Amino acid sequence: MPRVSFSKGKSTMKIFILCEDQAKMGFMDKVFLAEHGLSIFIDASVKILFDLGATDVFLRNAQLFGIDLRETDYLVISHGHWDHVNGLRHFPPSEKAISLVAHPGILTHRFSKLDKYNGVPRDYHTLTAGLSTIFTKEPFQIMEDVFFLGEIPRMNDFESQQTYFTRLENNHRVPDYILDDSALAVNTPEGLVVISGCAHAGICNTIEHAKKVAKTDRVRLVVGGFHLLGDASQLEHTIRYFHEHGVELLCPMHCTDLAALCGLANNLPFKKLCSGDWLELAG
Repeated sequence: MPRVSFSKGKSTMKIFILCEDQAKMGFMDKVFLAEHGLSIFIDASVKILFDLGATDVFLRNAQLFGIDLRETDYLVISHGHWDHVNGLRHFPPSEKAISLVAHPGILTHRFSKLDKYNGVPRDYHTLTAGLSTIFTKEPFQIMEDVFFLGEIPRMNDFESQQTYFTRLENNHRVPDYILDDSALAVNTPEGLVVISGCAHAGICNTIEHAKKVAKTDRVRLVVGGFHLLGDASQLEHTIRYFHEHGVELLCPMHCTDLAALCGLANNLPFKKLCSGDWLELAG
């Protein structure tokens, strides 16, 4: 397994990519799976499963890593889209007291641009009956240096400006800007780690909110979905933002198209991660 160490010293956190749109190439004794979706396991002061993908891919890849998801402390849902939540059907039962953390808007009845239901499983309440649920629009401190960001303010003028999603409100369809979109922020001795699901709020908005919540300006790593899809102007503004604000490493995946991946890779510190990859951050 590849190891990315940012400094010498004792390891403080490991980040495992359990599910992403591409799978890593390499060892034939461990064939990792991919699907459209995202799931990331964080092994730090607590064990956090961040999103669950669309099927059982996250579980099967966790088994290849040797990760027992029954030992999870917190299940964090970034937002209520099927490709991040439908894996709930395959989350293994545990004797531990596991807390689910999410924005209450994940339960929104929502639809894709093709007019298909694309929200959480319809039996969501049954699937989560054994979990202790924490719904919050405000930032929530999971541990001393681990934060769920809550609802992310849309502050700039180049992200989250339009949407092709809809949701039900008073039995009428209205535009859905995915206000439940959130992320994780982890403060490490060498800077902030931001873990994003889809960044419907905008990856730059997400980082700015993370810095405010965690009370730091140094960003060490940004990993997850960046939601850069076919908008050249947004990509240009995003690259400019990263140049101006600085970050040690970008690891975009999932909802980040090829043009965006190439643009980021050609201009900024970059590493492509896929299902089966992992990072170890030393403190």
